[in-house]
This record gives sequence, C-alpha cells and structure tokens, in this order.
Amino acid sequence: MRFIGSKATLLKNIDNILADKLTGKEETFLDLFAGTNVVGNYFKDYFTVYSNDLLYFSFVNAKAIIENNGHLTFEGLKTIGIASPLDFLQENAEKYVQSNVIGYYEENYTPTGGAMYLTTENGKRIDYIRDTIDSWNSEGILKVSEYFYLVSVLIEAIPYVSNITGTYGAFLKHWDKRSLNPLELIPLEVKNNGKYNKAINQDANDLVTKISVDIVYIDTPYNNRQYASNYHLLENVAKNNKPELSGKTRIFDWSPLRSEYAMKRNAMRAMSDLLNNIDATHIVLSYNNEGIIEENELIELVKKQSFNGEIQVEKIPYRKYKSKNPSDSYDLYELLIYIQKKAIPTTNEVKQSEIIKPDGKKKWVGERQHYIKSPLNYIGGKYKLLKQIIPLFPSTIDTFVDLFSGGANVGINVNANKYIFNDMNNRINEMFRYFATQDEEELVTKINKRISQYNLSKTNEEGYLNFRTQYNSNPNPLDLYVLVSYSYNYQFRFNNSMEFNNPFGRDRSRFSENMEKNLRQFVRKLRTIDATFTDKFFNQVDLSSLRDGDFVYLDPPYLITTGNYNDGNRGFLNWGEDQEKVMYNLMDTLTTQGVRFALSNVSNHKGKTNDLLKEYIETHNVEVHYLDFNYNNSSHNSKGAGSVEVLVTNYDAETHKILKQTSELMKEISTLI
Repeated sequence: MRFIGSKATLLKNIDNILADKLTGKEETFLDLFAGTNVVGNYFKDYFTVYSNDLLYFSFVNAKAIIENNGHLTFEGLKTIGIASPLDFLQENAEKYVQSNVIGYYEENYTPTGGAMYLTTENGKRIDYIRDTIDSWNSEGILKVSEYFYLVSVLIEAIPYVSNITGTYGAFLKHWDKRSLNPLELIPLEVKNNGKYNKAINQDANDLVTKISVDIVYIDTPYNNRQYASNYHLLENVAKNNKPELSGKTRIFDWSPLRSEYAMKRNAMRAMSDLLNNIDATHIVLSYNNEGIIEENELIELVKKQSFNGEIQVEKIPYRKYKSKNPSDSYDLYELLIYIQKKAIPTTNEVKQSEIIKPDGKKKWVGERQHYIKSPLNYIGGKYKLLKQIIPLFPSTIDTFVDLFSGGANVGINVNANKYIFNDMNNRINEMFRYFATQDEEELVTKINKRISQYNLSKTNEEGYLNFRTQYNSNPNPLDLYVLVSYSYNYQFRFNNSMEFNNPFGRDRSRFSENMEKNLRQFVRKLRTIDATFTDKFFNQVDLSSLRDGDFVYLDPPYLITTGNYNDGNRGFLNWGEDQEKVMYNLMDTLTTQGVRFALSNVSNHKGKTNDLLKEYIETHNVEVHYLDFNYNNSSHNSKGAGSVEVLVTNYDAETHKILKQTSELMKEISTLI
C-alpha cells in the first residue's frame, strides 16, 4: 500500500538491533502503531504478534494478515454458488460499472459529485464490492476472518488507482496515469505462524496499561500530519458507515481519531506517558530527527526508562518525503532507539503462549481466476480485456466460434463443448494445429534445441538472421515460433511473398521463463479441448448449422486503426468499409438464426469515429458495453485522444436472451393496435 511513514525499508535494521539483545525465549511482539502492518508481518515469522492501530483500516488489514493465519475456505459463499469471491466481486463490479446507479463512493469521491479522488468507474467498482461484502456478512455467509480479508483486499487496491500525490489530503486537478487504471482485487498473502496473533483497535496509551509483552515496537507520528485526515477515504471504506462528508476534500469528522503525537504541545507528554506504562522487556522506537520532539530530548526521555541505564541509538539516512515545506537540513535520518525496559525473566518465569497446531503450510494466498495468455504477442490481442469480456459471455456454450481468432487469447479461456478458431493467417493456425499434437515437455525441448543450434540470444543478431533465412527457405510451425521469440516486439510480420521479415529484437526479445510458462499453459489447455482451426476469410466460414446454444465472437481488424495485420501489405487481404459491411450483414444473419454473438471494436480512436459501427448500433437492438482498456476518452477525461473500446452483443448480458430486433418489435406493436 502507498503509505507515508511505512517502515518497509527499515525491517532489517529493526531486526539487527534486536538480534543480539534477545535470549531466544521471547514469544510476544507488539506493533503498537501498526499502520500498514509491514513490521508486524515481518516479525510474524518469529513471534506471536499483537498489532494495534487507532485507524480502523489498519485494524482491518491486521485482522486479515496478522490475526488470521490463512486457509480461508469461504464455505458459506460456496453454498450460494460462488467458488471464488474475488473473481465474483471483480466480474460483477465490471457489470455494475455499466449501470446508472450512483452509490455513496461514486457520489462523494468521483467527478459524478465534483471530486477527482477516483474515476467514476472505480467509484462504482468500490460501491459494488464494498456493499456486496457487507451484504454477505449481514446474511451470515462469511466468517469473521473472511469478511476482514475481503475488505482488506479492497482497501489495498484503492491507493493504486487514487488520483493523489501520496495521501488523501487533496485530489489532483488532472488525472494521474495510474488513477486511470481499473481497480483490481489482488489476493493478499497470509503467513501461518501457528500462533494466536491478535489485531487491536485502541488508543496506544490506553492499551499499554492493559497488556504485557516481550517486545514492543513504537512508531508514533512524528510531525503535524494527522493520519486520520490524510487517509480518510480508506478509513471511510473500511468502516462503510457512510457519514456525511464536507468541504472540497470530502472528509468526515475525524476529530475522535486525532493523535496527540502529531501536536507539538502534546507529543512530549504523550510519549512520556506511553513509555512509563509499557510493560515489556525490549523496546524499539522509530522516530525522525526532524520530528516534533527534538532528538536529544527524545533520547533522554527514552533512556530514563532503561532498566540498566543503557541505550542504543542508530541513525539511518533516507530521502525525505517531499512536501511543500522543504527542510533546511540536508542531514535527514531515521532514529532507531533500543532499550531494555525491565529485567529479562529467568527460564521458569517465561509464560508459554497458546499454540495453534500448524497444518504444515507456511503461507496462504486467496485464489483468483487466472486466464491463460496466448504464447503469441499478436497485435490486437484481448488478454488484458478478458476479465471484462468473458463475464459478459453466455455461461453455457455448445460451439464457440472465434471468427477472427488471431492469437486465440479469447477462445482458449472460454468454456464450451466445441471450438472453431478461424483466422486468414494460415501460418499462425498451422502453428496452433502443431501445438495441439505436442506434449508440452517435448515441445519445450525442441524449442531449446533450436535455440542452442543457432546460438540465439538477445544480442546475437547474426544468429537470428541466419535462422530467419533458414525458416524462409523451409517454413514450419516450430521454427516460426522460435523465430518470433527473438524478433522485434515478438511480432509476426511477412512480406507480400509470405517471407518472415520482422527484424531482430535486440536486448529485448528471447524465449523467456514467462513465454515458456504461457506456452505450457496454452498447450495443456489446447490438448484437452475439441478444437478445429480454419484458415478462411470470415464470411467463408460455414455458420449455417449454428443454433441457439452456440456463440460467435468477432474481433475484426479495426476500421479506424492501422496495424500490420490489416494494412494490405503483408500478404493478407486489406480490411476496409466493404469488409466491415459484409461483417454486419453476417451478424444480422446470426441473429435471424437465433445465434448469440459479441463484437469487439472501437467506436472512436485518436479523433476518428467508426461511423459504420455507430450506425449499426443505432439501427439495431443491441447492447453496448464500454470497456476500460483506455480511459482517455471516458466521460471523466479529455476528448479526442485514445480509444473507446466496446463490446457489442445481440443479447441481454444478464439473461443471455437474444434481443428482439426492430421488425419483431413492430410486429408486436401492430398486433396490439
């Protein structure tokens, strides 16, 4: 999480300062001002961890990754047909984006209500996901640990799409590139230390009067920035009680969360009270040499609490957080202070903490749907859009037809009884037909053998050119794949004589571990499905036998964009208005047959408009789903730049029933008259 004051870079320093002080009998570690829980999570490998913070979003995270030891099963959700809650939330949030419902977070934090913390689309996603989690919880189908895990996953995702400099003190007036990405739920990793860890949500000065531990780590605020106001949006989402917000910053009344450590008149007194009341053997304290409490005063204050009068102080330089009030000092560092607060207990005085019987698993990560990526870097591939496209497809499909299959990113991830992949590029289909006959281990062995034979690498251009010459004299699917793996941008490019002519991908392209992984997954799936690959122009494919249980996906070359697959200069037929019109006629024929289809296209691109597509949409009863591939032309941003990516369907995406066309509607109206 993006969080000012995070101690992720100091973990080794904290560990080292404790290393020669501990006896090995210590069992409990208290992270008193936990924040993002990076310190507590680090020491969870060694101790029972108590994580405390006054802010609720920190407490939620601690419930998810500190108190929880993982292996959540979500059995309650499975009883209502939800196998993967993160996938369910993500996929249905994408559908909710298309709705006209305006929720609390959209109203208060997006352009809908005059703010720019989040895009309108991401505000809708948060509304749907947060309210759905609370609904599941109120219905009793989530365990406490499952509830906090899901909320924490959402909160962790928000800062990565927030239109801010680092905190929520204010939003930016122009959209930061990061904020235009769609919010994505990423599973959290949870360690299992086999101990009864605890998440706590209390004022630290009150808590230390009630608890006894072996080690305490203290990381109080050190300047006048109040964390409650700087992270108000996350706090609001964590609680989800939807208070009334005020001002341009859209903030709730956070005064009960005000920290005395961020107020100059109170910080020294609060620190003194805290240290006096801590019941622990070891104390490690982090502070900044430009903090509210002056360095020497802080050191003297801590030293007074030392059992043996000794204190260890380390000064760790680091780059200052850039604020509007730059420091006059260039000698900025983090203070790391250690003392032994009380006598180390003898062996027979050590309390044995309760132990949970470990299940042998050290870590657990929530599951998400992982789509298979094509082993080909095919221009126009839809891999990044799969999580938006596939949930809009019918849930059951008999025959799936990928009419412009390209790299087959879509078809390989669809569940169907039978598959037809069609593309006029017979070289690529020949490669897929070859892959379908290969054992993945043998295929990888053959690839590595060819790489070794020609000494292919990211720098050996001569070897690449020799191999390219060899391929063009004897084209075959194995060599084509190897050749592409070392070509510029991993792309397929042929001249009009169908000779491969893509240049060398110096210092970039190679048969990497990721390429091998993608290839293995693709081949593994390909060998399990009933798939046919055809090399025809789209209107030459016989679709007359398709019926209502079948489905056709169309991803044609885009009329208003230019790529090397549709410019007419690479050995393949050019794509123009005539082809576009023929495709629309084919779509009408499918509707008449009762066959559902989905069309991927762009309605606008860099100031150009696909008038034929817009005319088709206006004259036909179809649904248009706007995809978040490129936000530049979305409702909240500038005009005339980027693309508007759409998915057009002849069916209702909720019911999957084919929409009645104008002629049918007119007949119904005439019978009523």
